[in-house]
Amino acid sequence: MLLTKEFSKALSKKFDGKRTGILAGAMAACLTAGMAMNAHAVDEVHFLIPGGAGGGWDGTARGTGEALSKAGLIDTVSYENMSGGGGGKAIAHLIEAAEQSKNTLMVNSTPIVIRSLKKVFPQSFRDLTPIAATIGDYAAFVVYTDSKYQSFNQLVEDFNKNSRKVKVAGGSSRGGMDHLVAAMAFKAGGGDPKKVRYVPYDAGGKAMAGLLSGEVQVLSTGFSEALEMAKAGQVRILAVTSDERVPVAKDVPTLKELGYDVAFVNWRGFFGAPGLSDQMADDYANTLEKMYSTDEWSTVRDRNGWTEIFKPREQFVSFLEQQEQIVGNLMKELGFL
Repeated sequence: MLLTKEFSKALSKKFDGKRTGILAGAMAACLTAGMAMNAHAVDEVHFLIPGGAGGGWDGTARGTGEALSKAGLIDTVSYENMSGGGGGKAIAHLIEAAEQSKNTLMVNSTPIVIRSLKKVFPQSFRDLTPIAATIGDYAAFVVYTDSKYQSFNQLVEDFNKNSRKVKVAGGSSRGGMDHLVAAMAFKAGGGDPKKVRYVPYDAGGKAMAGLLSGEVQVLSTGFSEALEMAKAGQVRILAVTSDERVPVAKDVPTLKELGYDVAFVNWRGFFGAPGLSDQMADDYANTLEKMYSTDEWSTVRDRNGWTEIFKPREQFVSFLEQQEQIVGNLMKELGFL
């Protein structure tokens, strides 16, 4: 309304030789205001991916970039895969090139906490600028279709009687995420977490093959991966680590409702370079939040079976600190720290 009044005043002035300049100035003010309203807070995002093509980090970054771009929330998106050091190579690069990386968002997940605690690399999330956790994948305990175990309770009973008879497969190394989740669950059932017979495989697919071949009795894995196999009729999911039942699998009980005080989510989210201004970090977080209300995001989310767990800035930091403490205490108990 104020701009309209100023523009009207400009039209009414009769100064010789100056009216044209006044009109031009008022029109320029209108145009500048309109452009400011239509401009994006974030124009460009370069996604730094600490792993190779086709992995969980890669899919998260590219899916997020696809949704942001197609929804018109950003103009330019690019990707860079930088494997090495369990994710440490990309972290070190982002820190070293911080001044030139203001438009960079690095994707990461729970392993940044675990591997930092294990000193796989010397940095932690505190050396970066946490932007937001965006999606999550719960853990699940899976048996092959013809397994004698019809419930997680039966599995725990056998473990407590003779832990040697229950071998647990996982797609990460000893002391990795799949191992720790299993240790948490059996500990909650009154067992000794140190006695978990964990069999590590190179990847989730190989761990699943080990389960199907009968090499192990149960698989500790991501819920979304287990869900696809369950839909194909190859496995049964005994329990999930969510707080409440997951809508896409309402027949699968949570550990909590079975009496085990365990909840766990493998979050995935984004970090900016160290020294990133609060304004830029807020702009990134706000842009990601806007993404959730778009049809383009719904398409990507449902295609990948992701769960939304948006935690921006300070909430994200608090969540990371809490996870670090819980995971760290368990790793100490298991002798990995």
